[in-house]
Amino acid sequence: MHHRARQPIPPTCTAQHAAGRRNFLRGSALATLAAALGGPIPFADKLAPGLFPDALAQTVADLLPDKRGLRVLSDRPIVAETPVTLLDDDLTPIERHFVRNNGHVPERAEKRDLTGWSLTIDGEVDKPLKLTLAELQSQFPKVTRALVIECAGNGRAAFNPPASGNQWTLGGVGCANYTGVRLGDVLRRAGVKQSAVYIGYQSEDAHLSRAPGKHAISRGVPIAKALDEHTLLVWEMNGQPLPALHGWPLRLVCPGWPASTSGKWLTRIWVRDREHDGEKMTGHSYRMPKFPVAPGTKVEAADMAILEQLPVKSVITLPASGAEVPAAQSVLLRGHAWSGWGDVKAMHLSYDFGATWVAAKLSAPRNRFAWQRWSVELKLPTKGYYEVWARATDEKGFQQPMLVPGWNPEGYCNNAMHRIALKAV
Repeated sequence: MHHRARQPIPPTCTAQHAAGRRNFLRGSALATLAAALGGPIPFADKLAPGLFPDALAQTVADLLPDKRGLRVLSDRPIVAETPVTLLDDDLTPIERHFVRNNGHVPERAEKRDLTGWSLTIDGEVDKPLKLTLAELQSQFPKVTRALVIECAGNGRAAFNPPASGNQWTLGGVGCANYTGVRLGDVLRRAGVKQSAVYIGYQSEDAHLSRAPGKHAISRGVPIAKALDEHTLLVWEMNGQPLPALHGWPLRLVCPGWPASTSGKWLTRIWVRDREHDGEKMTGHSYRMPKFPVAPGTKVEAADMAILEQLPVKSVITLPASGAEVPAAQSVLLRGHAWSGWGDVKAMHLSYDFGATWVAAKLSAPRNRFAWQRWSVELKLPTKGYYEVWARATDEKGFQQPMLVPGWNPEGYCNNAMHRIALKAV
């Protein structure tokens, strides 16, 4: 059995993890794990903190009972990605949408209890607001949009030398239908002052340490992004009330920007006269070097800039890598493409290592910041091994690179072309 590194254990919970991981490893952790895997684990006592067997990802259905087929990257907090072949739907089903939490899911969300809940809008506004969910739903125009949410670290596993954090492959992304109201409409009701520079969100998810008053995450966006018509406060996902894992009763969706800006379990939108400095807004968190750096370089915090628009990207969802296909016959390939800068304008594929490129049919997005379906019929000329590379180009002219771009300490923004292997027989 081989092992793969997972997210390092936070210092505050090292003692807990030495005894076992989360609730399902209560008591004798190794005995429970061995039972779950169906046999003994030789040398399990030598398993280093932060490492656990790959097979474990297949034994934690009880951790995510409402999800199907996801690969668990961390159980504290819960982080899970979607295998790329399960991202083939035009709209990502809730059961297949990735999960990236930073703290504990609030008890309110798990119990669906709105008692005492409200959303506060305050700070640099003329008229602070405190709104119930019913007031949000009845007092502002309702909108529904298909929007991509993507973790900034999606693709981190490909960086060399490795970057710290959850080792996402390609499955930290999804495109679902969200229903709610424009954040800009709510902010305009409150009266945004000229002094407004940024918004910061605050939420009910408890810090992993459960220390009173300590936020798990509190990020934000510049006021212009907050007022953009595509930035939403939402209470429904794919026509259903938000699941507990996805932020019930209310979350932000800031499409095109890192998923960390789309805060869940909201209680407050704080309009500020300066750049927000909440939890995971400073230091290296969700920041990129201001200039190119050599792989492995230590970058000072002062030389890091906040990550905003995510780069153009695409995935091949059909067929699966390693599939056998008939030689000299048309084979359907398809997938999705998206960009934090807006629409994707062109999609190309190559089966001869980039010597030539074939244009794919690219559908228009349902709305801005939704992903776009692409498809193409390829005919692999003879029997043999092939690699198919997928390359998207967005409306700004940005194009996916062949190799992992721009090494950075946190492993953000890997938008290298997705490649799959096919065997023509």
